[in-house]
Amino acid sequence: MIIADGWQDFELIDAGGGEKLERWGKYVLCRPEPQAIWPLDDKQGQWAAADAVYHRSASGGGQWQTAKPLPERWTLRYGKLAFHVKPTGFKHTGLFPEQAVNWSWMMDKIAAADRPIKVLNLFAYTGGATVACAAAGAQVTHIDAAKGMVQWAKENAHLSGLGERPVRYITEDVFKFVQREQRRGSRYDAIVMDPPAYGRGPNGEMWKLENNLYPFIESCAEILSDQPLFFLVNSYTSGISATVLNNLLHLALRKRFDGEISCGEIGLPMTTSGLTLPCGIYGRWEAHE
Repeated sequence: MIIADGWQDFELIDAGGGEKLERWGKYVLCRPEPQAIWPLDDKQGQWAAADAVYHRSASGGGQWQTAKPLPERWTLRYGKLAFHVKPTGFKHTGLFPEQAVNWSWMMDKIAAADRPIKVLNLFAYTGGATVACAAAGAQVTHIDAAKGMVQWAKENAHLSGLGERPVRYITEDVFKFVQREQRRGSRYDAIVMDPPAYGRGPNGEMWKLENNLYPFIESCAEILSDQPLFFLVNSYTSGISATVLNNLLHLALRKRFDGEISCGEIGLPMTTSGLTLPCGIYGRWEAHE
């Protein structure tokens, strides 16, 4: 497991009983956490002093109960990177702090390449990976189907002082985009993806990660350059293990390119207990240095 322990503005204070307590800047939020199935000895103290608690609704979604007024959004920093965060109606804040370990890894790879690097960020959300890669000097193409998320990503780039960097923001279905790039003969030196467990394909067909991830990785491998730098897949789906992801990357990439594959869990350290909260898995292919 790799652990995202380099934060100053974020802290996972505690987790258990199906919930987690986090500090986002100067605000403390309590949110559901399905991985935290262990019991809590005492849900007082900092838990009771949370600024906002997210309550699920039996009909789906949920709402925040606030102990005091919160700003509409505020800023978190990770090194030189900056991000807007805000409590949303789906319990998220617009940022997955465990991904900081991947941001740092990508930035190091791009900086060490000593050549121009073109990155394709798929299912790009609010642009954590986009901001990181742009900060390291890469040319980035950011793809997400949600217009609001793309706008949020643009704001994060400007907030990080990267508004003038070569980043293309495209609101489009990622499957359609990759198919079109294949026809155009476009090539990228690095690809990042964070695919959902379920979704809809370009023609309305049902996307299910377990069934469709491998052919999609294969499609993306076809638009890698002759000298690719890295390929990163993130997954939060319990149906896919790190070993399965390793096998997918091996079959899709190793038959085309030499290099190394590493897969495993990503976690966040808990301040109170000293335990680690698992936050999904990663799969990395990288060229030999």
